[in-house]
Amino acid sequence: MQKSARALIALAILASLLSFAKFSPCISTDWETPGQYVHACYSDLPALYGERGLNKGEWAYSNGDASVEYPVVTGAIMWVVAKAIPTGDNALQNYFYANIFFLALLFIFISLIVAKMRPEFAYLTPLAPAAIASLYINWDLWAIISMLGAIYWFDRKKLDLSALALGLSISTKFIPIFLLLPIAFIFLRRNQISGALRYLLITAATFAAINLPVYLTTPEGWLRFYQLNLSRGSDWGSLWYALTALGVYLPNLNYISILILLAAFAAIIIYILELRTIPSLASLSFIVLASVMVASKVYSPQYVLWLTPLAVIALIDKRDLHAFWIWQGAEVIYHVAIWQHLATVTGATFGLPLYGYALITLLRIAATLYLIAIFVRRGLAGGTQGPAAHRSLREFLFESGNAYP
Repeated sequence: MQKSARALIALAILASLLSFAKFSPCISTDWETPGQYVHACYSDLPALYGERGLNKGEWAYSNGDASVEYPVVTGAIMWVVAKAIPTGDNALQNYFYANIFFLALLFIFISLIVAKMRPEFAYLTPLAPAAIASLYINWDLWAIISMLGAIYWFDRKKLDLSALALGLSISTKFIPIFLLLPIAFIFLRRNQISGALRYLLITAATFAAINLPVYLTTPEGWLRFYQLNLSRGSDWGSLWYALTALGVYLPNLNYISILILLAAFAAIIIYILELRTIPSLASLSFIVLASVMVASKVYSPQYVLWLTPLAVIALIDKRDLHAFWIWQGAEVIYHVAIWQHLATVTGATFGLPLYGYALITLLRIAATLYLIAIFVRRGLAGGTQGPAAHRSLREFLFESGNAYP
């Protein structure tokens, strides 16, 4: 093994241990409230163990309204780990330990995948403080690793493998579905319409093969994730929650958030078509997923786990490192803010009031938008890596008709 890989593994292990130390104050108290917020050691891993019937060995999607609120692969992982651990007085702690063992391994492999795509900045992944602070909040890393696999294989023209990995990732956490937008327009700029259709078909077939058995056997539990996301109002971390907290009330929030998201997609499409070279998926993924998160009705603290490796693989110039660290700093501030605000909400004698939490939420969103802007500016300046394709948007629109007689 190369020295650089060994050093990266060592950094990832150290990050995993630091994250464990950060979460450990809750273990001895069984994640009591408000202590789990005061000490910033809240985790969905133990919280959902009992609430979703996993402690009774029940299938993750067999409890109707109490079913797991995640896509199928995540629910299956939650259930398998619950079935495998010893039961008894320490079952809750055992469940947490088993899950974080796998999450730590995933974080190591994610660091190595990032190193393959962007070796010069690979050290940033295990050193990102906001990512370290969020490692064990949820099961997101299971989806992140397959998403990174999809990006890695796509940029290396192993398209079938990429589509399989993307279908798996969407079946684990739904947000990677938005990567189909840049993928479609990269195919379009390559004049590979049949390739785009094949990619979409493999992704859809993978998703169907994973999801259909659960949908056919426990449809109510399977639908719960999708119903919750369609019906939810503004939630923690979102722009909309912060604006409401500051007294800015927006009617028809669902429509406004969708319109903002569509406007972001339109801007991203124009950006992709304006680039002088065909972009890599690695260079676009942060822009797309960060835009989705900023526009969505919830922006959870662990979403930084998705964006950190995507930001690292999008970096191509050391001059942009300042934006990465500004963004990480804002994420750390928000990480402290959300838990201290929830401490206040749940009866702690001290914490962060709603007004302060809302302002810090806006600071976090502003830092995310700043990093998006930096990547967009770098791409328009010719810094995006990819095969040559010297056609502007105007040329593309007027010449594309000649590509398909």
